Amino acid sequence: MMNKEKAIKIIEILKDYYPDAKCSLDFTTPFQMLVSVVLSAQCTDERVNKTTPSIFSKYPSVYDFNNMDISTLEELIHPCGFYKNKAKNLKAAAKMIVEKYNGEVPDNMEDLINIPGVGRKSANVIMLEAFHNPQGIAVDTHAKRISNRVGFSKESDPLKIEQDLLKLFPKKYYYDVNHLLVWHGRNTCTARNPKCESCPISNICKKLI
Repeated sequence: MMNKEKAIKIIEILKDYYPDAKCSLDFTTPFQMLVSVVLSAQCTDERVNKTTPSIFSKYPSVYDFNNMDISTLEELIHPCGFYKNKAKNLKAAAKMIVEKYNGEVPDNMEDLINIPGVGRKSANVIMLEAFHNPQGIAVDTHAKRISNRVGFSKESDPLKIEQDLLKLFPKKYYYDVNHLLVWHGRNTCTARNPKCESCPISNICKKLI
């Protein structure tokens, strides 16, 4: 694993290169963020953002989801794929939030990861985007790929990669790291045919060196 100074230098370069890097999911409440994160599994953020506006306009709250018939929910989220499992999780999540948390999405990792459909990665995203209080670094496919390529981590398990990232970056960087790795993964360091010739960190990338 690389040293902290080099890791921070990479993130600083990416911050300058992607000044607009941010979460690409659209939401207005913590519960809507939770719904969007659940729907984004094995689905693009673009597709989720095309699907959720009509849902949230008619069913904006956790109570609406709790009262909604599951077949209606399945039909609404069908475009996002794996709709039966996602609908089952969202119904169970809404029920738990209403009954156990008085209709409020919990604002801590311990409770969030116990909500159906919400694992550690999703909980990290919710804590960051909905509550502006990052507790860790979400490791999605982009963050995993780039962490391995540039040398942040040799691990393949997202949980172990996150632990390596947390050792490299002070907490003040938690807000930026995931956004920057996602944007870099989508725009430059793609899974196939990465644009190494135009990469801002090509001179310090472990893969190229």
